[in-house]
Amino acid sequence: MNAGEPTTADGRESLRDRALDALTVARERTALLTSCVDDGELTAQHSPLMSPLVWDLAHIGNQEEQWLWRAVAGQEALRPEIDSLYDAFEHPRATRPTLPLLPPDEARAYAADVRTRVLDVLASTPLTGRPLLDEGFAFGMIAQHEQQHDETMLITHQLRRGPAALTAPPPPATHTGGPLPTEVLVPGGPFTMGTSDEPWALDNERPAHTTLVPAFCIDTVPVTNGSYMAFLADGGYTERRWWRPEGWAQIREHGIVAPLFWHRDGGQWLRRRFGVTEPVPEEEPVLHVSWYEADAYARWAGRRLPTEAEWEKAARHDPASGRSRRYPWGDADPGPEHANLGQRHLRPAPAGSYPAGASPLGVRQLIGDVWEWTASDFLPYPGFTAFPYKEYSEVFFGPAHKVLRGGSFAVDPVACRGTFRNWDLPVRRQIFSGFRTARSAELD
Repeated sequence: MNAGEPTTADGRESLRDRALDALTVARERTALLTSCVDDGELTAQHSPLMSPLVWDLAHIGNQEEQWLWRAVAGQEALRPEIDSLYDAFEHPRATRPTLPLLPPDEARAYAADVRTRVLDVLASTPLTGRPLLDEGFAFGMIAQHEQQHDETMLITHQLRRGPAALTAPPPPATHTGGPLPTEVLVPGGPFTMGTSDEPWALDNERPAHTTLVPAFCIDTVPVTNGSYMAFLADGGYTERRWWRPEGWAQIREHGIVAPLFWHRDGGQWLRRRFGVTEPVPEEEPVLHVSWYEADAYARWAGRRLPTEAEWEKAARHDPASGRSRRYPWGDADPGPEHANLGQRHLRPAPAGSYPAGASPLGVRQLIGDVWEWTASDFLPYPGFTAFPYKEYSEVFFGPAHKVLRGGSFAVDPVACRGTFRNWDLPVRRQIFSGFRTARSAELD
């Protein structure tokens, strides 16, 4: 963490305002995601892969109570009897509907009561003196936690059947130039990976360390639906040679023949997107593919998935200055001109969009639109220290989980940075995941 609170009154108020804004934006999104369907939909389990929406709602309130009301403010527990119900490690998602969960009205009232108390804590607590409070970290952590569950709830909305409950305008058409290069060369050499001074960065993003990355080429834009259709048309799901053994077993066992939510109607691919069935737009990045599918496509294309270090170097390294930026476009927080974030749109933008968000070398859409699978296992950085609890990251380290980078249209800016690391099992398809490919430059 950064040591100490800003020394001026204006600095302290600015930090409090930032925390207040992050908490408020997250709660407004939670309210939208849980008010657009009736109570029956809130308590139903729309997929065994996901919790009932009402579980997420009360879990958000319970985590806020545990960390901000109890740990930060030192107050007695409000509802200690529900802690185990909303412990994500104690109860797998598939079994949560069998628990005696708070009904919707009670869950809303509980989360609202916690929030009222927490806002008083934020207004009166010095944002310094211990690591949990320095730079308002605990408040930023809880805002990110709520936004992460909002993304999870949005996934549940995508999985639910029935008419659309959410609407949003399409992303703006921001690419007006000519054709983009297929790939970008990223020069070899060291760069600074991770961070030691981003105030709200989570433990797995830390510490900053020098990483040597040989020269490589990376796709200018994420792989599109149109390109993925070529893989399908060439028998990509029937040719064992493109697939890892585990991936081949997965698609054969489950009869997988295309990205999740796609189906064939005559000569056309259609998809289901938040309750609407529509033709698959060829210009958008492909979505809802597993790591195994991404890896198989890359092999078919004669390429590979980028490593996590390659992805971050492409996103953050500025060859002119030699420094690592917070984001591809610089150090400024994301704006709507930079990236498709924050659920402003319920779909990825066409490939090549957001030129203002390009990296110094011209790689586009590294932030937002779709989470991008990398080739790397989820592992700790050198010098990693779990903070403030090992269950956030440490228990997931190892070869079972693959790293995703960059965020998606479902991610709020508070939970998305050039250093932000996501991870999931390589079979996962319900998440808002896509990918881009790379190759080693020495192949030239």
